[in-house]
Amino acid sequence: MNENSSDKKICNDEIVEISHPKKIMVSYAFGNFMWEFIEGVLVILVFFFYEAELGLSSTLTALGFIIFAIWNGFNDPLLGYITDRPNRLTRRWGRRFPWLIITFIPWIICFFLIFNPPNVNPKESPWILFGWLVLTTCAFDTFFSIWYVSYGSLFPDKFRMRSERLMAAGITTYVGFFGLVLGFLMPPSIIIYGRISSYIFMVWICVIISVIAMIIMIPGIREDKRMVEKFLAKCEEKKEKENVYLSLKQVLKQKNFVAFLIFFLLYQSLTIMMTSSFMYFVRYVIKAEAYIATFIMAMFLIGGLAALPFWLKYSNNTKDYRKTIIIASIIMICFAIPLTFLTDLTLILITMILFGIGVGGVWIMISPIHGDIIDESVSLFEKRREGFYGGLRYFSGRIAMVIQAITFAIVHISTGFVEGAGKQTSLAILGIQLHTGIIPAILMAIGTLIFWKFYDITPDKAEKIKEKLEEVGL
Repeated sequence: MNENSSDKKICNDEIVEISHPKKIMVSYAFGNFMWEFIEGVLVILVFFFYEAELGLSSTLTALGFIIFAIWNGFNDPLLGYITDRPNRLTRRWGRRFPWLIITFIPWIICFFLIFNPPNVNPKESPWILFGWLVLTTCAFDTFFSIWYVSYGSLFPDKFRMRSERLMAAGITTYVGFFGLVLGFLMPPSIIIYGRISSYIFMVWICVIISVIAMIIMIPGIREDKRMVEKFLAKCEEKKEKENVYLSLKQVLKQKNFVAFLIFFLLYQSLTIMMTSSFMYFVRYVIKAEAYIATFIMAMFLIGGLAALPFWLKYSNNTKDYRKTIIIASIIMICFAIPLTFLTDLTLILITMILFGIGVGGVWIMISPIHGDIIDESVSLFEKRREGFYGGLRYFSGRIAMVIQAITFAIVHISTGFVEGAGKQTSLAILGIQLHTGIIPAILMAIGTLIFWKFYDITPDKAEKIKEKLEEVGL
């Protein structure tokens, strides 16, 4: 890979591919760091914070998440569609860069407000807490959706060659892992069960870290002028306006994207359900302090980081991203199931390391596979819709939070979980064990089977798609 920025023309006026230096890839990767960091904090804490700490009922907490997801269902694809369209800032600043800058401050403020609810009694004024949960999460999601969709859509457009995508994905995954590590490990080491002020202190630290990461990522999210001009030239050629619902209908006919979307949904369901369970697991199953959750989550992150060089080398040698992600998924499933039955901390930590090996393989393949799907889409429909695709992918991740919320609500209500209590019955503890291991493993198994059956972008097919892209000129 050439370390200096250089332009490469494939054929006369056709696609221009730009090779980026590693420092730009690292800068870009800090967006993934920030996303994984903030999402990690939300995933492990929000449901637990409102149900176990504030004492909001399981039913209202789950209902808040459902409303949040319905809102997300409307705004994610629509916002992706809107950000795909050129505007008065596009020629000077690019398609994605203005959105990334404009939305950062609003979403970080909304994140702060989620953990700063009104000081009311959850039994006397449950609807105030419920309203705060819905309002702050929906506001957060609106701004964060624009930010994340713009950030994720930049990847397949900025990094055009498969080899460059794999390198950028590797760097982005490494940097993102540190964000996930921080998001998973920092909160349990700061918060104290039963002390709301410790959550507020934790959120202030998150805000400061996010601002620093945003500053670092600015060079990496600046867009290549030639790509922007190429996009605008195509927009001038094709002036017809595209209907968002017709776009959705067309996109959902792309079999590989639908298979990937279902897989991503159920993969996110597994990770969100398991990581959300750990705060319950530590408090009620093994009856330890919150910081023990730090060690449990650290183990799967260590396993993932240790395995990344192997997954990079394997996928680089085979060029078969489909095969890589299926193998990694099977590893995740195999080591998620035992968490239902284990109570010995040493065995739990060992299992989490092995589980993390699979996580590393899945995580590093997400962006390259998404890039292949975007390439296939352009070759089929001759339109660049990265934002629209990114919006649908992000929406599926939010639906995973609903699956987690509904699962928790059903399990907790049926097993007699007592909101806000320091101790639980043996039946309630069994319910926590079920949504820590076997339930998410089943979901992941279904997603992996669907992906294996219907996703068919092999290395040979990917090369044919690239040839088609040369003809299309996008």
